[in-house]
Amino acid sequence: MAIHSISMLLSDVLHEWTLSPEYVSLLEKAIAGFEEIQQEQKKGQHPFLDSVYKSDDLIFIGEIAHKWCQDFKTLVVLGTGGSSLGAQTLCALKQSVFHQTSSCRVLFMDNIDPHTFESLFSSLDFQKTGFLAISKSGTTAETLCQLLTVLPRYTLPEMKKHIFILTEPKLSPLRQIAEQYGLECFDHPLGVGGRFSVFANVGLLPSAIAGIDIKRVRQGACQVLDNPLSALEGAVLTVMAAYKGYSQNVLMPYIDRLYYFTFWFRQLWAESLGKKGQGTTPLNALGTVDQHSQLQLYLDGPRDKFFTLICTNVQQKGMKVEIPQGIKDLDYFSQKTMGDLMIAEQRATAETLMNKKCPTRIFSIPELNEEVMGELLMYYMLETMIAAKLLNINAFDQPAVEEGKILTRTYLKGN
Repeated sequence: MAIHSISMLLSDVLHEWTLSPEYVSLLEKAIAGFEEIQQEQKKGQHPFLDSVYKSDDLIFIGEIAHKWCQDFKTLVVLGTGGSSLGAQTLCALKQSVFHQTSSCRVLFMDNIDPHTFESLFSSLDFQKTGFLAISKSGTTAETLCQLLTVLPRYTLPEMKKHIFILTEPKLSPLRQIAEQYGLECFDHPLGVGGRFSVFANVGLLPSAIAGIDIKRVRQGACQVLDNPLSALEGAVLTVMAAYKGYSQNVLMPYIDRLYYFTFWFRQLWAESLGKKGQGTTPLNALGTVDQHSQLQLYLDGPRDKFFTLICTNVQQKGMKVEIPQGIKDLDYFSQKTMGDLMIAEQRATAETLMNKKCPTRIFSIPELNEEVMGELLMYYMLETMIAAKLLNINAFDQPAVEEGKILTRTYLKGN
């Protein structure tokens, strides 16, 4: 199995599944499901799939990003869920706690913990900071609350230079705020759910500011859509896992820059498939860290987990390990680098899972860059959409969470 630049290895357990009549039958249904998606796309549904083949909007996004990089040292993105996680995933390619490549640092405020927000405000130079509030519906309580705490920090003329809105082109509290204060407002594409919006301005505008080559991100996504078989096969395996009682779907990359990707995946999988008593629970982990916190459970706990590891070749990369004289039992580090240890741990975890007969697949990538990230994002979108087809689920709504939103507003009103 392979995506354009990503190879996949299946454990013996999964390989045996691919030889079964059940797999063949489900794969036929998956192919039919993809054809349905293509027909739906021709009727104007799933515009996020069409967007990856376009480039005209990238010019405008690039111009805005260039201007903001000149105007601000920090851009704070206000938003939660799909309005934040996709952009966080992409930005992680170029910036971290220790490093950034752009002159403007992008920060994401996706929660409403008062302590965190007060700490942010105390650290910012507001005259060198821009704010971008993102909400598809324009009614997200958390984002509105965040924005309403930012507005008083500026005079009216300053607001127009420092605060920007991204929401659907329809009446909403967020758009009303933009109109009342004369704030620049960008249109969230209609018909694109937040968790599927990473290839739209929602994900690409913050990413461009962080120095991401957003054209290459879309090019990577196109590779998957043009060669979808691997994603279809992956969807079949995940659905078979659910049918066989593997109720948890573990994603464990051995790359720090994929940390936020695992959270993006978690929302995509849970919110798209957790309906009608169906779906599997996504669990995000990070190698090697979670070898020291989760691996015991994975190996010796309930046999209810389907595993995906994402690995890359870092052999002889990173800093060389220097062994002090006179220290015993460190000979295994001789002539080794930090990357060599990472390779050994990747291999050891994969082999241990396979030896325990855990259903495991391994994605191997030569290098993590914008194009490969685009492939990974689209692969998981397509795998999720096809899994929904196989489960007879609508992947694009989330009806169960509406009750909580209504109750939140009721409690705030004191009723």
